[in-house]
Amino acid sequence: MSVGPGPTLPPDVVARTLTEGVFEAPIIWQGLLLAAAVTAYLLFRPLPARRLAKIRPPLQRSSKVVIVGVIASLAGVFWLNNYVGYVRTAHDLAVVLQRSSGFMEAAGDGFAAATTPQDNYIANAAAALATAKNAGKAATTVEDKTPRVMQVTISDPARGVPVGRANVMLPPGYDNPANAHAHYPVVYLIHGYPDGTADDWFTSGDALNSMQALLNDHAVQPMIIVAPDMTAEQPSTDWECLNIPGGPQLEDYLVDTVVPTIDKQFRTVPDRIHRAIGGMSGGGYCTLNVGLQHLETFGSLLISLPYDDLGDSVGVLAGHPDLVRANDPRLYIPTMTFSQPVSAIIAVGQSAPTDVTTGHRLSNALAARGQKVALVIQPGMTHTWRAARAALPYMLVFANQNFTAPPSGVTLTPPPAGTSAPGIVTQQPQFQLVPHPPAHGGSNPGSTHGAPRRGRPTTMR
Repeated sequence: MSVGPGPTLPPDVVARTLTEGVFEAPIIWQGLLLAAAVTAYLLFRPLPARRLAKIRPPLQRSSKVVIVGVIASLAGVFWLNNYVGYVRTAHDLAVVLQRSSGFMEAAGDGFAAATTPQDNYIANAAAALATAKNAGKAATTVEDKTPRVMQVTISDPARGVPVGRANVMLPPGYDNPANAHAHYPVVYLIHGYPDGTADDWFTSGDALNSMQALLNDHAVQPMIIVAPDMTAEQPSTDWECLNIPGGPQLEDYLVDTVVPTIDKQFRTVPDRIHRAIGGMSGGGYCTLNVGLQHLETFGSLLISLPYDDLGDSVGVLAGHPDLVRANDPRLYIPTMTFSQPVSAIIAVGQSAPTDVTTGHRLSNALAARGQKVALVIQPGMTHTWRAARAALPYMLVFANQNFTAPPSGVTLTPPPAGTSAPGIVTQQPQFQLVPHPPAHGGSNPGSTHGAPRRGRPTTMR
């Protein structure tokens, strides 16, 4: 089977994926860099003795270095964020601060409340509904027009996941009594490693706005998106969604705990055809490895910034070479038995040569085994959240195509009978749709070839 080019997106959706958030604007780091240079000149320029004598007391050289260094460091942070696209808005920054502790966490909570934006979609929907009501037409509610995200916990201490926070995006009208018998396909989105969180796809990845834009253009059907925390509350460890000897059993947690719990608590279509798994970087490896090893659970694989082996993450399975081999898709794809057909989309940045090479190798390997594969190469993109954010609409449209037109001969397989689903604890919604500022241009081109394969944000795995 040949490798396809992937779906075509509506132009407005493509434009949205390339729009920079306010914290990604290059003018911020450029202004700070200029400020550092001006400050250095003013602090270190030689002064005549008579003027120097008027300064009581003069700044020590070390203090001057600290002042200039702080400004220059801030310029570096904003340059990196402009390149990576991890923090787009003030609300994204608030979510990052909430992951700290003590004063920073409290500041993040307050900042999050203060920066919750007025959403364009909600405002537009409210205006449209008001117009319809004034015209005497039957009016629905804003909730019927917009998706919403709620935070849940899916704990499984027996598998090493004591909390298991997740974000669940419900489609427009999910709570409307008229839709009480409607069931929806599900997309699971996995964050990168290390230091990924369940929030990433709804902050850096902009999943909520992308979904709303696709729904507005009728490019996808309503669906549920689930972003679980696959860190076992140890985000700095590069677990890669694996079952770790003597540690968390994250593969089993995802397949046997998260999926059945979501099917139990929400109105899903509980079969593999209507269930997709996706992820970026290390989450893309998780998607590939877990998806291929559980074809009875997932019918579509949505992979951004791909890895097809463990690479330098092999250390989490140190001392278990048999497990390393068993979790190396590059090794097992050529000989594996596909008990069910699977569809895969692979999205790579054209300016990340390693990703392009991996994308071609992986797509050709799957196509050679008779599986449906699409490869999307994104101009100007590298191994960053910018690329993952731009890839997400392609991934969702691809999943939707498989939800609505499954491969012939596929047997619908529900979750394993008798699987226990731990209780789910519902909290208040944590996100609202985030309006984008006017377009500022596309992603900065660049390459991460030769850069470390792990570490956030530049080369998250």
